[in-house]
Amino acid sequence: MSKQPQAQKRPSAQKKTVKSLHQSATQELELFDDFTVLSISAEFNSRSIIYLTLAGTLVSTISSGTISQFFSLVVAFCLAYPTMMRYLSLPLRRRYPKQVGYTLILFDAFLIGVLIVVMGMPIMPSIFILIMANASFIAMGQALAYLLCLAFMATGAFATFYLLNDFKITEPPLMTSLIAGFGTGLYVAITAYYTNQSARRLKAARLEMYKQNEKYRSLSRKLSKYLSPQVWENIFSGKRDAKLETQRKRLVIFFSDIKGFSELSEQMESEALTALINTYLNEMSKIVMKYGGTIDKFIGDAIMVFFGDPETKGVKKDAEACVAMAIEMRKHMKVLRQRWKAQGIQQPLEIRMGINTGYCTVGNFGAETRMDYTLLGKEVNLASRLESSAEPSEILISYETYSLVQDRILCREKGQIKAKGFSRPIPVYQVVDFRKDLGARRSFTELDLEGFSMSLDMEKIKNYDRDKILDILDKVKKSLSSKDIQ
Repeated sequence: MSKQPQAQKRPSAQKKTVKSLHQSATQELELFDDFTVLSISAEFNSRSIIYLTLAGTLVSTISSGTISQFFSLVVAFCLAYPTMMRYLSLPLRRRYPKQVGYTLILFDAFLIGVLIVVMGMPIMPSIFILIMANASFIAMGQALAYLLCLAFMATGAFATFYLLNDFKITEPPLMTSLIAGFGTGLYVAITAYYTNQSARRLKAARLEMYKQNEKYRSLSRKLSKYLSPQVWENIFSGKRDAKLETQRKRLVIFFSDIKGFSELSEQMESEALTALINTYLNEMSKIVMKYGGTIDKFIGDAIMVFFGDPETKGVKKDAEACVAMAIEMRKHMKVLRQRWKAQGIQQPLEIRMGINTGYCTVGNFGAETRMDYTLLGKEVNLASRLESSAEPSEILISYETYSLVQDRILCREKGQIKAKGFSRPIPVYQVVDFRKDLGARRSFTELDLEGFSMSLDMEKIKNYDRDKILDILDKVKKSLSSKDIQ
């Protein structure tokens, strides 16, 4: 009585073990992506068909009496092996997918070589089986792996041939050839099905990837508007990392703002003021981009730009590009004033600018979660002080900048200013224009010799001052003519 319950429990325990193995395999499969699952399924089905074909041909050969009944055990192995390997290899496939796949197919190659010799190397069945085996070997996609599989198959065949003392080539019954042919046809059909499935999934994956890429491109374009294009390009190209780091560089720093903007903001409605400032900043930004400047930030109507980072053409060319940008900004303000006048804004808006050159600390400042790519240093403060000291439509530059651009850009010495945060007076220069653009119509004359210095700006001379200037020039001429100079 006590044995019966135990006998009844055993089948139940076996079912639980098989069910547990199946559930474990299912859970393992869920950890793979769709393409891996499809690949594993294709491999399993291809292997199953090959082994079913081997089992069928073995049964037919055994039935004909060509080989011993002992090989019925090999038939059972061929039927159970593909399913057993699928479930048992899944945990290892997760960690070593290529190694497990290569190991199994090398074993397949060796066993196929063994069984073909065991069956007596019948011509038609052997050809069908070799077609399926070669297709599986080629599917690995590596010439070395393919040659290795052929070597293993040949090793299995020669080893079996050596062990069988009474080996002879047999002529198989028609049923054996039919089974092998049917198995090959089924193999081709299954392979074609999985190839089609892979192509469809690959097409769907490419479409999804394209959609995701478009989404990311759109997002990156939106995010790029919050960064200077040069900084954004360096980050997205991998040249610069988004982490807290800085470096010392010699840069050219530019500041500008609109004179009288605060008073204008009190007179205009916020919507009209917003449209005006956005138009101004948009037009000025185009000019900055044209000359390769890096926009640091907008502070109301003020603009901070620097040259020399992330890309530099050398400090001299950076300085020339910065001053050229400032000159074009000043000229473009005339166009904007005409546009604003047509919109009913009568008060003339003038831009004032300051430029300085010197060593600054540049890079990412802030916190790991929120950082700002900007500059720090006294040279930045000096550029800001020059801008606040400039008159409307005036570009003030420091001596460091003047020394870099004086050969191409006409500047006028403007004395010294006392800047907050600097103990000594700062010599400043006023930018006039590019020397090549002045030509015959130039209104500014400059001559600086030892013992003689003159700066003449025809556009700023008033009518009531003309006679005074002519009188002084006449006296100077007479004095020079009468004096005997050694």
